[in-house]
Amino acid sequence: MAFDSEAVRRLAHLARIGVDDEAAQSLGSELEHILEMVDQLREADVEGVVPMAHPLELTQRMRADEVTEAPERDRYQGNAPSVEGGVYMVPKVIGGG
Repeated sequence: MAFDSEAVRRLAHLARIGVDDEAAQSLGSELEHILEMVDQLREADVEGVVPMAHPLELTQRMRADEVTEAPERDRYQGNAPSVEGGVYMVPKVIGGG
């Protein structure tokens, strides 16, 4: 797929990033190169290959699921302008008709 400057500018607009004319040309060729690599990956035979999360046979070190800090909700909420029943109260921002 060819990425001309206009296509790159449209993509940049959708991604909400600023791209000048000079960068649009170089980004177009970089995007084409990336898509070529993706096409190469699509050609790989992965039939029977088990998906994995990590290339090495490692197990995650686990720690005990224990509370290690004292609850300080009251102290944190002491700075809030409005608290009720342990939750922060905020002004209504959506009007109802």
